[in-house]
Amino acid sequence: MRPAEVLKQMKELKEAWRKQSFVFTREQKAEYDKLLQLRRERVQYMLKNGMVSKGGVKKKEVDPTTP
Repeated sequence: MRPAEVLKQMKELKEAWRKQSFVFTREQKAEYDKLLQLRRERVQYMLKNGMVSKGGVKKKEVDPTTP
């Protein structure tokens, strides 16, 4: 399953959850848990392979008065 499809299905399940008074059925809960696990695996893969931006590195400013 493509990552975009996982996110789309998770969003649809969250909308259904809201409409159902914030309660999942057993089938919906099982599907959401499966999608969540797929998403977590994808994120871990991206972190492991350096595919995530971690922000710029701050350079230390040199104090001109220090010898």
